Amino acid sequence: YLYYFYPVVDGGSGGATPCGDVNGNPVLLDDWVKAHKDNDRELVQGLKGDPFYLISTSDGVKDFALNSICTHLGCVVPWSKSANKFCCPCHGSQYDENGKVVRGPAPLSLALAHVSTADGKLAVSPWKEQDFRTGLDPWWKA
Repeated sequence: YLYYFYPVVDGGSGGATPCGDVNGNPVLLDDWVKAHKDNDRELVQGLKGDPFYLISTSDGVKDFALNSICTHLGCVVPWSKSANKFCCPCHGSQYDENGKVVRGPAPLSLALAHVSTADGKLAVSPWKEQDFRTGLDPWWKA
């Protein structure tokens, strides 16, 4: 009864969250490899339900995922294959192939998450280490 009066807070130990496809089904590594070419990017449901880009390699996925939420005003940033970067359609922010901001008005790079495989299913977990793209501590709440 008392839980009604307490706000919901983030919990857990920062463990991996299984990636979900457009229908919320688990994303299987074997199926991903069959359906994607090297350097393909596709959105999956990730941490806290946010959309994350998985980046394909020739034999799987990179060990990091990118949160697709623009750091300017929160738009979902699409991947532009022809430009080889993420281009926000709202105000023109651009991010390189690894999500590092290269053109504003976005003030920060896209948030990172670790990618792992458990029982053949892809999962993401919070990135708490230094951002390899900038050499800085992560700005996002891990």
